Amino acid sequence: MPSRWVTGLDIGTSSIKVAVAENHDGKPNLKAIFKQPSLGLRKGAIVDLAECLQALGPALHEVKKISKSAAKNIYINVGTPQVRVQHSRGIIAVSRADTEIYQDDIERVIKASQAVNIPLNRTIIHNITREFIVDGVGDVVDPLGLSGSRLEVSSLIVDAFTPHVKNLMRVVELVGGEIGGLVFSPLVASRSALSKAQKDLGVALVDLGFGTTGLSVYEENKLVGVAKFPVGAGNISNDLAIGLKISVGAAESLKLHYGYALAKEISSKESIELKKFSPDAKGSVARRFVAEIIESRLAEIFELINNELRLMGKLGQLPGGVVLVGGGAKLPGLTELVKQELKLASQIGSAMTNEWATGGSFGEFFEDPDFVNVLGLVLWGVDEERWSKGPLTGFKIKNIIRYFLP
Repeated sequence: MPSRWVTGLDIGTSSIKVAVAENHDGKPNLKAIFKQPSLGLRKGAIVDLAECLQALGPALHEVKKISKSAAKNIYINVGTPQVRVQHSRGIIAVSRADTEIYQDDIERVIKASQAVNIPLNRTIIHNITREFIVDGVGDVVDPLGLSGSRLEVSSLIVDAFTPHVKNLMRVVELVGGEIGGLVFSPLVASRSALSKAQKDLGVALVDLGFGTTGLSVYEENKLVGVAKFPVGAGNISNDLAIGLKISVGAAESLKLHYGYALAKEISSKESIELKKFSPDAKGSVARRFVAEIIESRLAEIFELINNELRLMGKLGQLPGGVVLVGGGAKLPGLTELVKQELKLASQIGSAMTNEWATGGSFGEFFEDPDFVNVLGLVLWGVDEERWSKGPLTGFKIKNIIRYFLP
């Protein structure tokens, strides 16, 4: 029986974000959303279980105060760069003499698409249906009830490093939570921030996190590909700390107050007193020099994205442009730099509100690109629990996890 509660838990490198929603006539009604510092993670992976438990414990305590049932259906993101994506195809013969396609045929062909070579230390977390093909005719969204002798499916198989998956599951269970599903973070952000019209046109979503950067690309409402890179906004702070010879904390604060993504837009006469951010520092630094350090690191990140788009055959060919989300998306001048580096239109993304029953009291969170992921986790959970009783293709995430994990 579907749960009346869904909790999204975004365990990031620098912060933990939580969103709790209750079923209200088939739509999620947001009851709480909050953020707190994270510990024990590096580039999206848990490296110190004890520290992560220390950070996650208070968050789960707050969830249980809202509803104990909410802690029993938690959707969490997998955000490590070690996630891999491969295309797969499943083919079956339709079993009935009248050649009508039934649900069991759909399930068989999806299962057939999972017959890919996966190393022992990898766990499949997604089998994403791109399209069905009936007797050689593609672009079929739902083949149920159609007639045909051969049914095919084109899928994307997403697998993750098993120890990373087990650590995520373990840390949630040790603080008293129960996992409803694991979701690759670029897919979560897309679920929350991209409309069907954007996915039809062709769009790239870039999730600029603290330790990693995610990419998901859609065209004709199909997922073209996803990727994760081991660099993020935190690397900018590290670069500033080295370049200005100040602490990382001071560099992060300076970036938030005076950072800009495009150096040429900053006057060469502007300067920043370093003592404002680091008592031991002396003198001042040109704000343009700070912007040059920031732009240099961002250009490296966008070069990785361009290379991935080239592999997908979508370099400079997405009419819907680029949607930027994540904490790093708040950096002023970022959209202009993206236009320069990726040769695509760009905009800052936010979580869409049309699928929510929530009133206006949480409006600031829906407008904040930093909360796109956690709100997307809730929506993904709503889809899995079938609150709206809409069509659902493929297998539930929780069933995939249970099937592949010992």
